[in-house]
Amino acid sequence: MAAQRPTVLLVEDEPAQREVLAYNLSAEGFEVVTAANGEEAMVAVEEAAPDLILLDWMMPHVSGLEVCRRLKLRPETRGIPVIMLSARSEEVDKVRGLEIGADDYVIKPYSLVELMARLRAHLRRVRPATAGLVLEFGDIRLDSETHRVLRGEKVLKLGPTEFRLLSTFLEKPGRVFSREQLLDRVWGRDIYVDTRTVDVHIGRLRKALMQHGGDDPLRTVRGAGYALG
Repeated sequence: MAAQRPTVLLVEDEPAQREVLAYNLSAEGFEVVTAANGEEAMVAVEEAAPDLILLDWMMPHVSGLEVCRRLKLRPETRGIPVIMLSARSEEVDKVRGLEIGADDYVIKPYSLVELMARLRAHLRRVRPATAGLVLEFGDIRLDSETHRVLRGEKVLKLGPTEFRLLSTFLEKPGRVFSREQLLDRVWGRDIYVDTRTVDVHIGRLRKALMQHGGDDPLRTVRGAGYALG
């Protein structure tokens, strides 16, 4: 089973543009969730927990600017990169968008090649394993390109699910992931897996990480989930 594809929430009120962009994002390897307005966007953020948000500025009722402001005020969504899409090309508009909290500002009409490059640049920051980078924490080192894991100088043998679990933890050391969040990230949203399966694989990952000795780096947070470190 492949690792869960990075999720992009696309917020665009123009159906034709939304469809074209969703198609291109999917072709580039992204899981795409769409919203047609600001209200739908706020609900989608809760349900989909996207890795990135592409947000149109000009929308009826709740503008993209207001959606961005709300997201950046909330601790649980503050860290999600927001790329604002706007036909407003004046420097004052761009500055306003960035000051409200947008991480990037792309002027319409835009080059799809450039947009995808910007998306991937932000994705490398929030989900480095998807970019084939080496992730490290303490004496643990994971190479997401060669699929090798080392603890100290010793190679660890991990199953594919345990490898994806470890990648997820290494991307956000210290962060507590609930069982449901781990199911979404590691198994994927379209696959039904019992949450107890997460516990089984966490047990296997713990065993694999300590196969040559050393302390258990995984932390069980009662009633909340698991964390690395």
